Amino acid sequence: MTSAEIISYLPYSKPFLFVDEIVSVDEHEIVGNYTYGPDLLFYAGHFKGNPVTPGVILTETMSQIGVVCLGIYILKQSGSAMTNIKIALTSNAIDFFKPVLPGEQVVVKSVKEYFRFNKLKCKVEMYNEANELVCRGQISGMMKI
Repeated sequence: MTSAEIISYLPYSKPFLFVDEIVSVDEHEIVGNYTYGPDLLFYAGHFKGNPVTPGVILTETMSQIGVVCLGIYILKQSGSAMTNIKIALTSNAIDFFKPVLPGEQVVVKSVKEYFRFNKLKCKVEMYNEANELVCRGQISGMMKI
């Protein structure tokens, strides 16, 4: 599957789509990126005069790339029909180390811990443009088609 094909199956659209490109993917891991445009709505109030990307948005980006895109790839490779994907985040535990500023690109790297009974659990890391660790943790989600 190409990057564009994986992204086309995502159940999100702008302004809630936080995936620009899938750089590499196989049944065990995925790498993708996203650039936070400086005009995104949440920067207006987070924080006044000193905007940073909210942790919940960083977590969502990690989830979209590291769990949902990887899950789509795994399901498609298994021959599943991809007509009506439903996805639910089931758990996450994320540690944050660096802020992400407006206009920054991040890279998300995710490694599958397991996929069974349509539940995918991954170790996910996010890096900034300087290749510094921004955040990392575990994220799980259920996928239904």
